Parts: sequence; structure tokens; C-alpha cells
Amino acid sequence: MYQLIKQEGRARRGEFHTVHGVVQMPAFMNVATCGAIKGGLSAYDLKDIKTQVMLSNTYHLHLRPGDEVVKQLGGLHQMTGWDKVILTDSGGFQVFSLAKIRDIHEEGVYFNSHIDGRRIFMGPEESMRIQSNLASTIAMAFDECVANPSEYSYTKASVKRTTNWLLRCKKEMDRLNSLDDTINKHQMLFGINQGGVYHDLRIDHMKEIAQLELDGYAIGGLAVGEPAEVMYEVIEAVEPFAPKDKPRYLMGVGTPGNILEGVYRGIDLFDCVMPSRNARHGHLFTRQGIININNEKYKLDNSPIDSQCGCPVCQRHTRAYIRHLLKAKEMLGMRLAVMHNLWFYNTLMEEIREHLDHGTFSDFYTKYREILDKRI
Repeated sequence: MYQLIKQEGRARRGEFHTVHGVVQMPAFMNVATCGAIKGGLSAYDLKDIKTQVMLSNTYHLHLRPGDEVVKQLGGLHQMTGWDKVILTDSGGFQVFSLAKIRDIHEEGVYFNSHIDGRRIFMGPEESMRIQSNLASTIAMAFDECVANPSEYSYTKASVKRTTNWLLRCKKEMDRLNSLDDTINKHQMLFGINQGGVYHDLRIDHMKEIAQLELDGYAIGGLAVGEPAEVMYEVIEAVEPFAPKDKPRYLMGVGTPGNILEGVYRGIDLFDCVMPSRNARHGHLFTRQGIININNEKYKLDNSPIDSQCGCPVCQRHTRAYIRHLLKAKEMLGMRLAVMHNLWFYNTLMEEIREHLDHGTFSDFYTKYREILDKRI
């Protein structure tokens, strides 16, 4: 259940109540693709860096270790040790972006595994069964994610297919949640709004799926190559038609600046691999902008990554040491860098919530929207 506490312009301060706890929104989900954050962070580390929601990947976990294995181990919560909210994506995006060969039909998608090439089929029912075995808090509906730009006619047909798949997802989830051996009988379903960059398709689709009384609504198919301004325009177009009493999730976004812009336009939930991926390559976020810790100027720098940061890394280690670890390809370097970046994101969301609580978000947005994405 979503509770809207306060609003400033379109920006929303809310709480989302689930069987695995309450999520304070707006929130950023930390991406643990295969049940772990790349860079050597465990579920217990996530608690230390203020994580609220862990996001895991249906496609990857289906391929290995296998969702049936995860179920036998008691589900993702039991397997990983994470006892808060978990969202699993549907696998649709990975099917369309990673699979070596794919063949789309109304019943679902046939594709070849990117790991060993074996032929696999996934449709709405299969995605729901996999996610039920994973026992996540929130399951995402299986959808087709088209490239931007795509032709209008194809995008329109794809939206219709996504709607049909959503109806099948809803029916299958209701069935799965009623079974005796289902681990999480309170699993929630989020639908995904599609329509490429075409405002009319986006609006019509959101109007249609809003009638289904789902637990939440995502905006998918953005941040896949189109300019940021086009993404913001799509959000502005579709947001008025998203249910006010349900969470809004912008999938795969993004930079700190993207997040500020998304919150400003009414988005509640975000995810992106970028902060952890960039960290592993030495690109670290600070209040002054983004630094590349690999640069020579940090070789003898005994200051923390960010003097304004309270994360465990900045309290204990220097830029010079982290640079050395990354240059020496020590795993600890990646671990510390990832911890810092995710703390930065989780703290940014915490501050956004505080400013919304106090009615000062507009000032915070104006101050930081240009700074946080700037490369130093």
C-alpha cells in the first residue's frame, strides 16, 4: 500500500508498505543482479550503507543457479540474508538486450542464452513463475522493451502486446499467490508503461493499465539512448495519468541529476547499475561533482573521496589509498569505491526526503541539479 504524505509541486514524499517492511520514498534501489552487488558487497553491507530495496535480476537468476534452486534454498531473502524489500525485474529487458538470438511471438519470446547458447522460452507466465520461486517482495510484469527510436507502427503493436502480457501476468500471479507451496503469498505486481518516445502511445497505455489496480506502475523503455530532455518530456506527459495512490518507478535511471529531475516530475522509485559500475572503474560521486580517482593528481592525496561524506569509506580511507588499490587491481579497491557511490546515492535520497518533509526540495533541486553530474 502506498501512502502519499506530502507533495511539493509534482515531487512526492510517500511511504510504501510491504510484507517485508516500509520503503520511505523517493528511494533508490541498489542493483544486486545475481543476488549480490558487483564489487564484493553482501546483503549485510547494504544495511550499513542505508539501502532500503535490493533489486535482483530474473533473467540471470533463472539461468544460474536456477530459480528452482533459489526456491529450494528458501527464496532470495533466505539465500542472500537480506530481510528487507526485494524487487525482481521481469527478465524482459535482458532478453531483448543480452540474448544472442531472440524471436518474439504473442505467446512470449524464444531466445538463446548469452551464457551457453541454449534455447529458452519466456513469456508472462514463465516470468511470474520464476519470480514467485525467487519470492521477491515486488515482481515486475513481463514486457517488450523497444529500442529508441522505433517506428510508430511497431511501437504501437508492441504496446498492445505488453498490455496483453500484463493481463496474463496478473492472472498468473493471482494463481501463484494462492498455492500452498508459494514462499511469498503477498508478492506484489508492478505494471510497466511503454510507448517509446511517442506521447500519445505513452498516455493511452498508462490510462489503460491504470484501470487494473496494480500495486505500482513503472515507466520503462527510457534511458536507452534517447537524449535526457526527451526522457523528461515523456515523464511529464505520462505522469498526470499515473495513479496518484500507487508508486511510480522510473526503470534504469540514472545519474544523480537524472534522479533529481525525476523526483521533480513525480517519480518515487529509481534503479541503475551505473553508480556501482562506474565505481569499479574509479568514477566516484561527490558533492562537488564526479571525480576519476585514477587520475595522477590523487596519487599523494590524503583527503577522503568527499570531505562532506559520512560513509565508512570516507571516514577511514584516503583517495591515494583507493587509487592505489584500483591501480593494483585489488578487489578491496572496487569494494570501497562501490560502497562509497551507493552510500552517496542512498544519502542523496535521504536528503531529498528530508527536504520534501520541510518544503525545501525546490531549493535543493535548483542548487544541485547541475552540480552532481559535473565531471571535475
